[in-house]
Amino acid sequence: MAGTRRRITVPPTAGVPEPVPVELPGRGRTVVTDVGPRDAPALFLLHSVACTGLLTWYPALTRLARHHRVVVFDQRWHGQGIRSREFRLADCAEDVTAVADALGIGRFAIAGYSMGGMVGQLVARAEPERVTGLVLCSTASTFRRGLRQRVALDVFGRTVRQLRERVKPPVQPVQRVTVPRARVEDHRWGLREFRSTRPWEIAVAIDEIGRFDSTPWLHTLRLPAAVVVTTQDRFIAPAHQRSLAHRIPGAATYEVAAGHAACVLAAGRWVPALLAAVHSLRGRNP
Repeated sequence: MAGTRRRITVPPTAGVPEPVPVELPGRGRTVVTDVGPRDAPALFLLHSVACTGLLTWYPALTRLARHHRVVVFDQRWHGQGIRSREFRLADCAEDVTAVADALGIGRFAIAGYSMGGMVGQLVARAEPERVTGLVLCSTASTFRRGLRQRVALDVFGRTVRQLRERVKPPVQPVQRVTVPRARVEDHRWGLREFRSTRPWEIAVAIDEIGRFDSTPWLHTLRLPAAVVVTTQDRFIAPAHQRSLAHRIPGAATYEVAAGHAACVLAAGRWVPALLAAVHSLRGRNP
């Protein structure tokens, strides 16, 4: 008898909005999802490396949009984001303010996941008058290069393979198993989002992440902040995530017993922690 394989379940994708192309003058074109009340506080969601905006954030989108104007877009070199000659996190940070300008949004909070958290730190430093709060998820103030980069690529590679394997119904010799069509479509959608970023682009992005280091200036940030720690993370060590929280004055910490892909693969545990972190920004003075 074949060994038992742990089944991966992803949140339903039905109702995920279709992003809209937006031209950023002098920068290029990306796709943007803009949902929620227009008069609510704006919240920008910045996605992980190797993902798209919606792939990282879609499990939380509906609940966040109840009380926020939520903006998600594909960062450069990812999905349908800007294509440029080079990939730099500093350019990604400037893209955030460019999207805000294009949408007519003056002030906004940021939630960033993994690479998006690093971009968020850069935006908060560059735009202290515009960024009203910062939630950093599964990220760090610095990223060790070398072995950890290779582990990172392995983690994302395994995740893609797991999604691909579950697109087709599992075959068992004794009993025929039918996978609901909706579940198959969920996996297919996720796989399409993954495949929209090419492997060499992911490798270049991770190399750039390896150069990131906010430790010299992170303590100078003066804004409400929270850090969501994924305690079983093999991409960014939980100790590095907690260190990030300690470096930001007054930052709250929320912990989730899950790995680096918690935003999708452990959404049931991760989304409540994210909502609590975002809620904690309200009414707090920097």
